[in-house]
Amino acid sequence: MNGRADFQEPSAEVPRPITHIGPDYIPTEEERRLFAECSDESFWFRSVPLAATSMLITQGLISKGILSSHPKYGSIPKLIFACIMGYFAGKLSYVKTCQEKFRNLENSPLGEALRLAQARRRSSPPGHYYQKSKYDSNVSGQSSFGTSPAADNIEMLPHYEPIPFSSSVNESAPTGITDHIVQVKVNKYGDTWDE
Repeated sequence: MNGRADFQEPSAEVPRPITHIGPDYIPTEEERRLFAECSDESFWFRSVPLAATSMLITQGLISKGILSSHPKYGSIPKLIFACIMGYFAGKLSYVKTCQEKFRNLENSPLGEALRLAQARRRSSPPGHYYQKSKYDSNVSGQSSFGTSPAADNIEMLPHYEPIPFSSSVNESAPTGITDHIVQVKVNKYGDTWDE
């Protein structure tokens, strides 16, 4: 007996109390497997081909003289840069595919969060973005501020009106200066006057 009050059977199913995805979220075994699968597939099917292709194109441009090589290190720095950019481009290009795999995952809180985010994006009008505050309550019913439960379900989307550009409204401009152009006339003797 170790004296701990929170001891649980190792084979007992632990309910997942976390209803939001945040830094404290622990992925399920199926989600971990999918993370590893996405990482492997993005590396072998996107990153390696894009890195190799970008290095070949860079070497071709250097040999044709379009890109110059370094006097001391030759083409190595440019090839390393092309390889790194190809690697990251490959990883980034696989994000949507991986998100789709997680959306199709059953009984997954992460998949559910992605499905909800997709539904919100489809239901909101163009140009409006929904951003949930980290302070929003996940508990249904009355809020701690005493408002009605119906008021808690309303999602307010900000409406931004475009502001036309005006140099006179610029906060960094000194006050009292205008865009009026003074025309100065000069006669043949060098005398000046403004109109």
